[in-house]
Amino acid sequence: MCGRFTLTKRDFQELTTMLGVDPALYRGQYRPRYNIAPTDQHWIVRMKHEERELLPASWGLVNSWATDAKGAARQINCRSETALTRSAFRDAFAHRRCIVPADGFFEWVGEKQSRRPVWFHPLDDALFLFAGLYEKWLDPRTSEWQRTFTILTTDANDAVAPVHDRMPVILEPAAADEWLFVPTSNAQAHAEKLRGLLRPASTAALVATSVSPRANSVANDDPECVSPYVGEEPKQAALL
Repeated sequence: MCGRFTLTKRDFQELTTMLGVDPALYRGQYRPRYNIAPTDQHWIVRMKHEERELLPASWGLVNSWATDAKGAARQINCRSETALTRSAFRDAFAHRRCIVPADGFFEWVGEKQSRRPVWFHPLDDALFLFAGLYEKWLDPRTSEWQRTFTILTTDANDAVAPVHDRMPVILEPAAADEWLFVPTSNAQAHAEKLRGLLRPASTAALVATSVSPRANSVANDDPECVSPYVGEEPKQAALL
């Protein structure tokens, strides 16, 4: 599961260098995000003419045949085990794969009335490259095409498992181009070969930090959302 995530990098030039995209095309459109929620606008990276391209998109995949965006929040995630067989995702898996840049994601521990957010983030200043799929659909209200995306999930690794049984698929940087590449023929067969990339990340790649309850509300999107929490922890937090 990935219900909220972050991209807190302040330097857009540095971010685009890490992603291998041209910053000149996007300057002035970026801001750090500390609590990205379903249906929010974010960024995806896709391959176009053998070059990486950074594009805005809404989180929550809306299929091309949809007449409205009501189902977007139900399709923020896609199970990697069934992505090639479910009608909502299989064509995008074959033809419209993307990377969703992030530097952390949230899960929660504790009872309903006292849930505490846990922020899973890299050991260093690295990025997470979430495996994603994207679609475009025509909004009948505006007659404009809208781009949307979903994040693929897999079984949790040992770092995440005490909190949740699923986690986003985090691609190795060396596998990113392989994931993004879409051949002009036999796209479905090529997609089948990518299943091996959709596995849990190394436990050593993640740090679990209990953070401020400010992250509980989607209305909050500021650095305090990822500030370490100081106080009594829920019982489940002892498992981290």
